Amino acid sequence: MGDMQPSNDTSKKGYPNHTGFAIPTFFSQFPEKVQKCLKIDFDQLLRNDNMTSPEIDQRNNKESSAVELSLEKQMYSWKENPIWEDHPPDINVTVPKGSLCNLNLKVDVGLPPDAVYNIVTDPDNKRVFKNIKEVKSRKVLVDEGSRQLVEVEQAAIWRFLWLSGTISIHVLVDQNRDDYSMKFKQIKSGFMQRFEGCWKMEPFFVDEELCHPFKPPSLTDYITCTKGKGRIASRLSLEQLIQPAILPPPPISWYLRGIMTKTTEMLITDLLAEAARIRQDSCTSEEKSIEHEQGDPCDIKKRWAMRRKNARLSRTS
Repeated sequence: MGDMQPSNDTSKKGYPNHTGFAIPTFFSQFPEKVQKCLKIDFDQLLRNDNMTSPEIDQRNNKESSAVELSLEKQMYSWKENPIWEDHPPDINVTVPKGSLCNLNLKVDVGLPPDAVYNIVTDPDNKRVFKNIKEVKSRKVLVDEGSRQLVEVEQAAIWRFLWLSGTISIHVLVDQNRDDYSMKFKQIKSGFMQRFEGCWKMEPFFVDEELCHPFKPPSLTDYITCTKGKGRIASRLSLEQLIQPAILPPPPISWYLRGIMTKTTEMLITDLLAEAARIRQDSCTSEEKSIEHEQGDPCDIKKRWAMRRKNARLSRTS
């Protein structure tokens, strides 16, 4: 809370105290089936209590080395073939009874899940996500190597039409590299009665056609049939439902839904721009020259605006 000091220290157990992800918006409630997903089994989280510190350190170091080795191999495929086209996220907003809105998002990111996970859980990713105004505090409650439970309080920026402002968000984040998930849940209710959600990153086989006529059922099969040259991207999804303490009537509720959607879109824009920058950094100078001739891959906002403009023109013609 207010007396908690920000902490960027790395964990003693091998992994950094990752959890800098920009929570995309505010207010919330979640369906019962997702609430079960968000329940935390503290007995399981604390099952390492009987392990000695050296044993935990050794296990975590092995996990970290395996992740880095795997990611290095996957990024080599992107270096060999960095061509990728970003698309705007597919955002679906519904209004369940008694809540403000339920937001579901899907978007493909041109980096492996490990790389995307590194971006969204980096404590210093304020440089990536412009809607993070300030990280007030961060405390790692449990560290199991590939999984951390972290308490985060931060100030987030929102914009919609000519309006803008900031809001304080205090959440408990349960992040797990094993399944590339990040679940967040509001700790204290205030203006927001409920605020819960779950991000998920799944591998996406970019060069699956190299396996034709076969369809690889697993990542191992995909790597085998492409002889290690197949690129692996990420299919990022978000499910989130928000509920204020007092449900506002229209048109206020319409503006709030617009704020939530716009803020989430801003976050994805920043993520795709960072992914494009990383792909560029892995390119050779010749490949970078080709990309420059085709246009700046980081200028996502302009490309999205042009895509929407073309879509409107095609509908009116």
